[in-house]
Amino acid sequence: MTHPFDLTGKVALVTGAARGIGLATALALHGAGAYVYFGVRSRTPELSEMMEGLSGRGEILSLDVSDADSINQGVETLLNRSGRIDILVNNAGIVKDGLMVRMKDEDFLSVIETNLVGPFRLMRHVLRPMMKERYGRIISISSVVGTTGNPGQANYAASKGGLVAMSKSVALEVASRGITVNVVAPGFTETDMTRELSEKVREGALARIPAGRFGLSSEVASAVVYLASTEAGYVTGQTIHVNGGIALV
Repeated sequence: MTHPFDLTGKVALVTGAARGIGLATALALHGAGAYVYFGVRSRTPELSEMMEGLSGRGEILSLDVSDADSINQGVETLLNRSGRIDILVNNAGIVKDGLMVRMKDEDFLSVIETNLVGPFRLMRHVLRPMMKERYGRIISISSVVGTTGNPGQANYAASKGGLVAMSKSVALEVASRGITVNVVAPGFTETDMTRELSEKVREGALARIPAGRFGLSSEVASAVVYLASTEAGYVTGQTIHVNGGIALV
């Protein structure tokens, strides 16, 4: 049976693919038929072992999105091996939370460098090969706080809100070339990061979510697979919110 959003023959790169939403997204794209490059800062034995089960349609790509040289080398390696890139998923991100009055410059700048400048450099690098093919899908993982803000996360919210605004601008620039640029904005999702929250914080968050639960990484990944598909060819410059109703925007 073919996948409802068939990505057979497409080449995808997912950053931050070692765990959480990135890993779920990479596996979902693979499940839809794509050849997937798992962009990671460091290889783990678990990830290497997982590659063996991907029927030759997946490989690990060393990529540090906070490092311009690493991005250039990683994308060039991908293009030399596959000759094309059809799907880019900007997922890698970091948090360095703190109230504004105490936030150090480096805590602000490092979050912007990883979460916003990294995706900018990746987009810039993949656009030329996509324009040549007259086809491309760029999807960036933002966050509900990029729309609503969140105390203690001025740096993170700025980076995620910036992703949305940048994606809209690039969408307008390349729409006539068959390239779409969209965003998926998760709310609270069951990942290693949210599992580390204290019970009190988790309960407080759950009380605010109309769906009454945290989301699953696979639910975020499903939105990405749709946006990566040919069926979503008329959707560009948009943000799909996957947040259980915590913010209706």
